[in-house]
Amino acid sequence: MTRTARFALDPAFTVGTVDPRLFGSFVEHLGRCVYTGIFEPDHPTADEAGLRQDVLELVRELGVTAIRYPGGNFVSGYKWEDSVGPAEERPRRLDLAWRTTESNRFGLSEYIAFLKKVGPQAEPMMAVNLGTRGVAEAIELQEYANHPAGTELSDRRIAHGDKDPFGIRLWCLGNEMDGPWQTGHKTAEEYGRLAAETARAMRQIDKHVELVACGSSGQGMDTFAEWEAKVLQETYDLVDYISLHAYYEEHDGDRDSFLASAVDMESFIENVVATCDHVGARLKSKKKINLSFDEWNVWYMSRTDAEVSALDWPQAPRLLEDVYSVTDAVVFGSLLIALLRHADRVTVACLAQLVNVIAPIMTEPGGPAWRQTTFFPFAAASRYGRGEVLDVRVSGPTYDTKRHGTADLLHATAVRAEDGTVTVFAVNRSQTESVPLEVALHGMQLGEVVEHSVLADADPDAHNTLADPERVAPHAGTGTTLEDGTLKATLEPLSWNVIRLG
Repeated sequence: MTRTARFALDPAFTVGTVDPRLFGSFVEHLGRCVYTGIFEPDHPTADEAGLRQDVLELVRELGVTAIRYPGGNFVSGYKWEDSVGPAEERPRRLDLAWRTTESNRFGLSEYIAFLKKVGPQAEPMMAVNLGTRGVAEAIELQEYANHPAGTELSDRRIAHGDKDPFGIRLWCLGNEMDGPWQTGHKTAEEYGRLAAETARAMRQIDKHVELVACGSSGQGMDTFAEWEAKVLQETYDLVDYISLHAYYEEHDGDRDSFLASAVDMESFIENVVATCDHVGARLKSKKKINLSFDEWNVWYMSRTDAEVSALDWPQAPRLLEDVYSVTDAVVFGSLLIALLRHADRVTVACLAQLVNVIAPIMTEPGGPAWRQTTFFPFAAASRYGRGEVLDVRVSGPTYDTKRHGTADLLHATAVRAEDGTVTVFAVNRSQTESVPLEVALHGMQLGEVVEHSVLADADPDAHNTLADPERVAPHAGTGTTLEDGTLKATLEPLSWNVIRLG
């Protein structure tokens, strides 16, 4: 039997308060994320705006907050003017990022309308094009979107049917500008200067905007850390966040390493924090730059190049429609744990993406929508991961991986809500053995296990499909107890666990 994993929880020892934006997502004009995803005017459930109401219901259940738009790589060729005004008059354009044709039938106004229908928790997070465009276009978009009235651009918005300003506070200054694949790719010095000038101009319109500078597209980039340092040297006093992007997949059947993917994610976060604080110290600034982890997911990227290169400018093709297994969902849940464990500095995060494209929600044109396995960890974390993150330091069994070195079999965090209840999120990375868990609870009036929800399956490759959309779902854990201030549970092999204490 694997030896017991243990940690203690005490409200005196905390990491930080969870920002609701940690549960953000991402809608890009890529594949079927928009068209036949959230927007399908001919669908039986479509409302008067062409939005699929079955998808809206699932998006609300998922609990997403800030939704990043319109890209992604797409934004580096984006002309915002194409996406406003009468839909039938909007131009069709080639999208160089994904070798597709963009109709612009769904644009800026439709995006804002979508957010309003998701609910008040859904906040816009708009990216500006700093690939093929620059300062002028960014502030023109800002004026169109946010200025009340009385200028050519704000009056144009009103004439287009949107009397009220969109109120976009959170803006991304480009996307993955460190990547050679990006249209308009730049060096750190080039991008840093452009981002600084764009930020300065946007703040002249509204000093309260929140701005995200592009960080590295991954910790494995040759320019990693040096990129952040050079960009922040130019932008430190002008921006609020620097971005991180990371995707994980199983390589060559090495599932043990895949299950430990969050080791890399936590390292990435900590290294970016160190770089930000180094620049701040060098500039003698008391300001802290927070992190926007505005793209993260499990994504089988090894398949992507062949998929994209085979395209010949179709409209909304089936692209990047990864089908997620129980194993993928366990890794996904572990990535959520990593974000929560760093909630003091990661205050924005966006699951990429929302529908169909590497997404927790899938749809069939003219047909149903359903939940992928990854839907369940995100929905639980968004619902119960609100409050103060408690400091969790695990003592327990470890295992060796080829890619990430020694990793804990138990990956865990805990969040204390305002009402004093506590939720423990835990992943057992062992593929074969259950892990006994003991948690000592100090200084908290907790008397019962409200719920122990488990996502695991005898078949670790099981997944949900159009033919069998409810094959995988969470089930109740058994034998979980809370007595004399100690929580005891047994975590099934290869499992994501949500244990709620009241």
